[in-house]
Amino acid sequence: MSPEVFELLFDRDRLDRLRSLTASAPLPIDEGDLADTEILLTSWGAPRLDAALLDRMPRLRAVVHAAGSVQGLVSDELWERGITVTSAADANAVPVAEYTFASIILAFKRAFVHVRTPAEVLGWGDLVGSPKYGSVGRTVGIVGFSRIGRRVVRMLRQLDDVHILVADPFVAPETVAEAGAELVPLEAMLRRVDVLSLHAPALPETHHMIGRAELAALRDGATVINTARGWILDHDALFDECAAGRLDAVLDVTEPDPLPADSPLRALANVALTPHIAGSMGTEARRLADSALDDLETLLRGGVLSQVITQPDMELSA
Repeated sequence: MSPEVFELLFDRDRLDRLRSLTASAPLPIDEGDLADTEILLTSWGAPRLDAALLDRMPRLRAVVHAAGSVQGLVSDELWERGITVTSAADANAVPVAEYTFASIILAFKRAFVHVRTPAEVLGWGDLVGSPKYGSVGRTVGIVGFSRIGRRVVRMLRQLDDVHILVADPFVAPETVAEAGAELVPLEAMLRRVDVLSLHAPALPETHHMIGRAELAALRDGATVINTARGWILDHDALFDECAAGRLDAVLDVTEPDPLPADSPLRALANVALTPHIAGSMGTEARRLADSALDDLETLLRGGVLSQVITQPDMELSA
């Protein structure tokens, strides 16, 4: 990982814990000699573990990734060598789910729209009777019953009279029902929801899975929230719907990410853009270190890891 990331993740307490688990006295960032490495601790800024780099670590048996996705880290050569990989994706899911839940609550009040239009002074009396506001009787659609999607469903269950739909072809109906939601096909979901929250991975088959036809199927006044990957949402089609005033959007991820300064989406008052901040930021990054240290300790003590990533997992996750 980069030195900056190391400093962000490992404060004094976590650095002391790391030292207590290893035989190393100093803990230098890679200075070239990796021959004795058995467990590799990685995070943001780590290079791809290709054959050339793996050849420098003939004793490597595990990679503990103190971040979420390992897509840019792993390689076919790594899987062929039988190296164990763990991820802090569960820890990283916490702030993303919190951000999403907060965005859904604010979407029910169209708060983002009013923040972007301060010149339009409207009082409570002008808005109180509008059917565009309020959470009671609303339906939220969760696309992707991922780590994050599951957490969002649990959080939404706190709300009174909010129905939760889930679209995911890889999950059983009873699993979703046990979580307090209803599993439906994506096509059936779209026409029923007031908020559509995206949690699908960036895979070849999910490119623009929410495109012009899907957006057109949404109810007037619906809000699209994307905290997953910009890849899965057709931004040109979204612009047309939002520019017409039919849909609102909250985008923490875009395609490209960030959007160019002259992107027309930036000019729309009903499109809220945040710079990929839903994931672990600032002090939240310490959760990633804690997760990685737990995995490291489990490896050293011969325990059973709970966050192992396998090659087949890569076909279904970001």
